[in-house]
Amino acid sequence: MDLKIFYRKVREVEASIEEAYPIIVSNDTPDGGRAGVRCEVPRTVAARMIVEGRARLATAEEAAEFREQIAEAKRLAEQQAAASRVQLTVVSDAELRALKSALRSAK
Repeated sequence: MDLKIFYRKVREVEASIEEAYPIIVSNDTPDGGRAGVRCEVPRTVAARMIVEGRARLATAEEAAEFREQIAEAKRLAEQQAAASRVQLTVVSDAELRALKSALRSAK
């Protein structure tokens, strides 16, 4: 393949992509690529993969579903991080009695 033609096609496809970070869906490739894997990539990478036949642009529904899945995964990760930040202090019986007596005497 002529490189000039290849890069012209890449530039044309890149110009046709509206988003800065489009969602692409992979195609089945002979070198082991699996079909249906969605990914958010820069416009230049998306254009190159489309011209090479390794991927296609996701439909609006596929992109919306992918972004919802990413948002849900982010929310769950933030929840787990917040749960791991909960601090616990172990107090012995003697320390507990001392704290209780200090509270009673303060009243």
